[in-house]
Parts: sequence; structure tokens; C-alpha cells
Amino acid sequence: MNREYEKAEACISSEEESAAVLRQLKERKSVRAFEERPISVEQKRLIIQAAMEAPTAGNQQLYTILDITDQKIKERLAESCDHQSFIAKAPMVLVFCADCLKWLDAYREAGHPARDPGAGDLMLAVTDTAIAAQNAVTAAWSMGIGSCYIGDVMEQCEMQREILNLPEYVFPAVMVVFGYPTMQQRERMKPKRFAMEDIVCENTYQRKSGEDLRRMFQECTGKKSYDDWMARFCDFKYNSDFSREMTRSVEEYLKEYGIVKA
Repeated sequence: MNREYEKAEACISSEEESAAVLRQLKERKSVRAFEERPISVEQKRLIIQAAMEAPTAGNQQLYTILDITDQKIKERLAESCDHQSFIAKAPMVLVFCADCLKWLDAYREAGHPARDPGAGDLMLAVTDTAIAAQNAVTAAWSMGIGSCYIGDVMEQCEMQREILNLPEYVFPAVMVVFGYPTMQQRERMKPKRFAMEDIVCENTYQRKSGEDLRRMFQECTGKKSYDDWMARFCDFKYNSDFSREMTRSVEEYLKEYGIVKA
């Protein structure tokens, strides 16, 4: 009888834990304003350790995490990343770099004639890096610590290389800032995601019709027409100067891999 009770109790406990994890994943949102409250050394250690426990190709951990503690570097990153001042105010700033150099150095240290990294190596490293960053974000949220991804770290290639001392074959895939969210940020509504049927295709890719796309974006457009909303969003994001600069900078990094001609 006791054994059956213990099994039932364990099952309930497992379900509660699963529900808590799923709730946190659903509730997590970007935070861009932080309380003046430090993140402890132990909390930082736990967040970084969580990142390092992420799935990784062949257990290679093809990334290097830069822990930005120098306030002057934070301020320079805030300026170089589209003048976003909240970056400099964040208690914790981590730059996750896709790192193909570390293993290349290790191979050559052993005297092995390893080839130069190519496109596949970079994509694998970027995947490893993004997964590790998401683990860190999820771990932080479970502690009540908010975060925000900063994709702009891929822009201004020459400046970021100088600020972060980045050698060849090291690409700053993503920066994440962390801190305790202000009340306003905690209460702010999380943007609604698309419906599952708009994201998931069974077995093979299925291109959406015009009618499907208009239905998919119906809740995004609000009172605006689909055409007007899409034109504004495209100009603001896709056709913007910062988007073009990101493409230019990433292509600069890609020259090292022989993907883009120098």
C-alpha cells in the first residue's frame, strides 16, 4: 500500500514539475528595463552552468561565452548595438560566440593537419551557441531574472571585433542581457504567438497561400489592412538600414569561411 502511495505521489510531483516548466516557457518574455538589484555570483554561475548543459553536437560545445563585467565595454556595446542604453544598465551581459577556432587550435596543437572551417562548421557552431543561450535564458527566468536577446551584436563587425577582441573563426552569434524586471516589465503583456497550425507542417514543407498568410497575420494587423501593415513592417525591419548593416557585417565574418568572396 505504501509503495503504491509513493508511486502516485511521485507521479503527481512529476506532473507538477512539468506544468511549472511549461508555464515558465509560456510566460517568459523579453525584459528591457531592470531593477537596480544585482545578480549574485552564485546565480550567475548557475545560469552559465545551465547554458553549458545544453545539447551540443558531438559534445564539442562549439561556443565561447563572454561574461561582460567591464562597465565601459557594456557602454560601448550599448552604442554599437543600435544605441540601446538599457544594455549598459543590465546587471549581467553575456555574449555567446560561435567558436570554430578553439577546436581548430586543439587539432593543430596535436600536430594534425586539420582543414580550415567551412560553412557547415559555422552553422553547427551557431546552432550549439543558440541552444546554450536559450538554456541560460530559461534558467534565469526560473529564478525570477528576466533577459533580452540582442541580435544587433552581429552588426558593426569591425567594431565588435575590436571591442571584444574577436579572432578569426569566432562569430558573436547572440548577446543576452539579464536582470530583475521592473514592475512595468513584469506586468507587460507578452506578444501573442502565431497559432500552431501556422508554424507546424506535417512531414514536409508546405508553402502558404496568400489567403493563408492573410489569415495568419490577422491578429497582428489590428485595424490596419494586411497590405498597409506588412509594408510598414517590411520597411521597419526587413528593408531597414540596420538589417542591411547586419547582412553586410555577417558577410564580412563569412569571408573567413570562404562562403563570401573577400
